[in-house]
Amino acid sequence: MILRNKLILSGILVALLFTACSTKKDALINRKWHALNTKYNTLYNGNIAFDEGRTTLNDTYQDDYFETLPVERLAVSDEIKLDSEDNNPNFLRAEEKATKAIQRHSMDIKNVERNPQTDEAFLLLGKARYFDERYMPALEAFNYILNKYTESDKLNEANIWREKVNIRLQNEDLAIKNLKRLFKFEQLKDQEYADARAIMAQAYINLNAPDTAVQNLKIASYYTKKNPEKGRYYYIIGQLYNQLGYKDSANYAFDKVIDLNRKSPRVYMINAEIEKLRNTEVTADNKEEIFEYLSDLEENRENRPFLDKIYRQIAEFHLEQASDSLAIDYFNKSLRATQNKPKLNALNYENLAEYNFDESSYKTAGAYYDSVLTNLNENTKKYRSIKKKLDNLEDVIKYEDIVQYADSVITVYDMPKEDRLAYFGKHIEDLQKAKEAAQKKEKDRITDGFVAFNKSKGGKENKGKFYFYNITSLGYGQNDFKNKWGNRELTDDWRWSDKSVRATSDDLAQNGATVTDTLSAVSDDEKFSLEYYMDRVPTDVAIIDSLKTERNFANYQLGLIYKEKFNEYLLAADKLEYVLASDPEERLVLPSKYNLYKIYEEVGSPLKETMKADIIANHGDSRYAEILLNPQAVLADNSDSPEKRYEALFKQFNDQHFLQVITGAEENINRYTGDPIVPKFEMLKANAIGRLQGFEPFKEALNYVALTYPNNPEGKKAEQMVEEQLPKLELKEFSPETDSKGTSNWKVVFPFKRSHDDQALKLMELLKKSIKDLRYKNNVSKDIYNLEDEFVVVHGFKSKDFALGYAELLKNNRDYRVADENFVVLSDNYKVIQVHKNLEDYKNTLLTPKP
Repeated sequence: MILRNKLILSGILVALLFTACSTKKDALINRKWHALNTKYNTLYNGNIAFDEGRTTLNDTYQDDYFETLPVERLAVSDEIKLDSEDNNPNFLRAEEKATKAIQRHSMDIKNVERNPQTDEAFLLLGKARYFDERYMPALEAFNYILNKYTESDKLNEANIWREKVNIRLQNEDLAIKNLKRLFKFEQLKDQEYADARAIMAQAYINLNAPDTAVQNLKIASYYTKKNPEKGRYYYIIGQLYNQLGYKDSANYAFDKVIDLNRKSPRVYMINAEIEKLRNTEVTADNKEEIFEYLSDLEENRENRPFLDKIYRQIAEFHLEQASDSLAIDYFNKSLRATQNKPKLNALNYENLAEYNFDESSYKTAGAYYDSVLTNLNENTKKYRSIKKKLDNLEDVIKYEDIVQYADSVITVYDMPKEDRLAYFGKHIEDLQKAKEAAQKKEKDRITDGFVAFNKSKGGKENKGKFYFYNITSLGYGQNDFKNKWGNRELTDDWRWSDKSVRATSDDLAQNGATVTDTLSAVSDDEKFSLEYYMDRVPTDVAIIDSLKTERNFANYQLGLIYKEKFNEYLLAADKLEYVLASDPEERLVLPSKYNLYKIYEEVGSPLKETMKADIIANHGDSRYAEILLNPQAVLADNSDSPEKRYEALFKQFNDQHFLQVITGAEENINRYTGDPIVPKFEMLKANAIGRLQGFEPFKEALNYVALTYPNNPEGKKAEQMVEEQLPKLELKEFSPETDSKGTSNWKVVFPFKRSHDDQALKLMELLKKSIKDLRYKNNVSKDIYNLEDEFVVVHGFKSKDFALGYAELLKNNRDYRVADENFVVLSDNYKVIQVHKNLEDYKNTLLTPKP
């Protein structure tokens, strides 16, 4: 009987359960079943996944405090996301659970939703898509709630999320319009009202209306009950006030952030304190107070995660107080403390670069500028500005090295022998002291290490054992080796981490150096020998004169770089004045004076008129004097301008007057030294040399342009040609001249002496007539070979037999009777002949019959 009752009861329960599972029956049990299952099963798991996704985002997201913070902490990739793309797995799981809740538990009966949890499922669906950056699907979910569930208690929340999506889609005006309507017609809870005001503030920030954004953020910070949000809103208010130029109001906002203390994330408080310090002018009255405040920030243990920014602020304080060494020390501390903050790194490196540049440490400055670039996005104005500065600095480094080397050699050369001996003696003494100090430091380090190990438990247990059987000592030795040398394989020359940097004596000899010219190869006996240094002082006056010439040109180039590219007029004037005082070449005198005149004019120096009078009196027939006397007339009549001269030379180049181009270019290079057009003349000259003299002189001329003008378009073009075109032109081998019809191009070449140019011109006319008469499609040209020889060339034969037939026809046809010497050549081989000027090699290789 009991069993029977149990079975009946179980059957009833199963029937009720089966009936309740239906989503098409509008009964109380059905509604309660699906609502409870949605809330405590599917949506519960979906919300857990969503919260985990939000936590992951918050943990990985880093705010950029150098820009105005966004109201919402969300990293946006600005990429178009598809539904099929896998992003954050937690949000995908939340979306999956929301979709499952809708598909299995939605009770849409007679167009009315009977499950009160379905709107929450759509809300979760939209939020998961929003944080996955799939805004259009998210917008669809929020709009569905607003259109379908008009009686839902989630309507206001859905409205707010929809406007978040609109702002992400850059529909700020629409979002503001909808939010204003929401404020007017709906009754919002405090937190909802705070959220709505905050996202409206974001819309106004995007529309560059900071004053209106401030008002909305103030309201949001008042109504929100979440202290982390309050701290963020106050901080953004401070940033916006700074943007508007109201520093007092900004500091008031930052004080509110600081007052929250541990109630909001500490990162807001630290950055607020730093921003407040930046807004405070340092005076004699408050200097000590600000320094103590910064010291307290540095010493507070809770601030350790933020020491990178604190160190930077301390560095800026010391820099403002002209305590350069302390500033440099703290910039370096900031760099060491920084983790994955490229903008902060870039700022620190830039400060260090500028300091070293001002101190004339150009190599160090260049290295720091290079580090700035590695921490900047390439597609930014800042990156392009720093890149240009670094490119200019490369020239500065090159020329400063030349000046420094020449000055040092000339200074030692000018010393009496006794002073020279004393100078090198002091140098050797310093080297010996440095060596002894290094040896003592190394000895102390090893001794202290072993003492520490002997005092340890492991040291006592292994005491008295041979080193390689003493586990502790052996372990210390291994660690010490790794600390000093890193991980090295057991190979020859194991000290070299990169074997490619080793230079053999042969390598050095090829570069005009000996082993003893490198510091690493100099033995201790030589380092500490007076004779070693004395023997290396030049004794030839010609070498010293050459160094003085190089120094003057380098100083002149530095003067132009400082003037034109860095606007460092005092440095530029110093360099150019030094040039004039150093008995320079004649070609540097006038341009140095003219550039000094322009500098004096720029800085308002009274020396301007003196320099102008000097140029007019001593160089009255120069172009510079003409410009000074009557600048308007010179501008109006530019028939003899550098540009016109270049155009005339370029025309001569196209007419193959290469010798005239070379001499004309040299004349204009000397005439316009320092003018921006000089690299163009140099490049034209290099091309003319290549056409007239062949590969090796062309290679040398191109390298000169590339090395002398590395930052000019011509220098870059020359460098590109050296890297890409010269290797292709370098091959001297001739191709075998097999007659493959239709795949090769052949030429008939008639050699002439250039002194017989009139005969060559007559032949050209005859050849053109023959081509016209025979209805060929070939063309004829006159090509310069070298200073003495030229070619008349008929181009465009598709086979060797065709070319030989044409030459034979000219020889035997009574209308032409061309008896001049000629030969048939493959086009590729003709190119080799012209590039390397090796016609005789070609004749001996391919034209001379083999025995």
